[in-house]
Amino acid sequence: MGQRQHDHAHGETVNPVAVINPTGASRIVFVCEHASNAIPETYRGLGLSETDKTSHAAYDPGALGVLNSLVREFDAVGVYGTVSRLVYDCNRPPEAPSAMPAKSEKIVIPANETLSQDERDARTSAVYIPFRDTLSDAIAQKGEQGIVVTVHSFTPTYFDQPRRVEIGVIHDKDAQLAREFVKTLQNDGTYISELNEPYSRDDGVAHTLNLHGTQNGLQNAMIEVRNDLITNDADQEKMGAYLAQHLRETFATLGIDLNEATA
Repeated sequence: MGQRQHDHAHGETVNPVAVINPTGASRIVFVCEHASNAIPETYRGLGLSETDKTSHAAYDPGALGVLNSLVREFDAVGVYGTVSRLVYDCNRPPEAPSAMPAKSEKIVIPANETLSQDERDARTSAVYIPFRDTLSDAIAQKGEQGIVVTVHSFTPTYFDQPRRVEIGVIHDKDAQLAREFVKTLQNDGTYISELNEPYSRDDGVAHTLNLHGTQNGLQNAMIEVRNDLITNDADQEKMGAYLAQHLRETFATLGIDLNEATA
């Protein structure tokens, strides 16, 4: 399940990545890069207030519960990050400033404002590389039949602007899966669903899709759920089941057999 980061100052061992249902039979690998707001002790809370540590800036509230539901629905493998994205955002490459952001929306992250290259490299080694390698291994086990679906949540208000969209589906270069999935969601009409909302790949959010999906020639898409819809276990389970139903319809429409033997 990836290498471990050893915290010499506190004797704490942190594994920055976890795998759910590693022997899952489905062709889909579900990914949640922003599942946790945990900040290992070595980073001394990044200088954040307690409120900021539990805010959407630190993680994607509700997304891990939706991931768990989807993993069960499909008997799929799930891979998720166990460290706050403010330590390292595993959906960004090391060279991106937003991999270790100095600011998230209106929240300043004091410990990230003056990071040296050595400190950036240390975080990359501690958090990103184990996450990347563990996810690569999980996807490689699916061979040429793999499908990569990432699961995120977003805040209902951003820079004081309310967001109307409830479910967004984002694509990398190949839009086929995302387009068909959005069409299926819109035909159902339970939620306000849009393509490339509230973000698109132009905003730099498609790193995981590109690295692990596109570059391997695999179908991929990102699901974004507004976090006020998934505030408790029951709603996360309900959303996972809803998304699973429409993913199944989507794959059927595209003629993709989810039970096809892996390569």
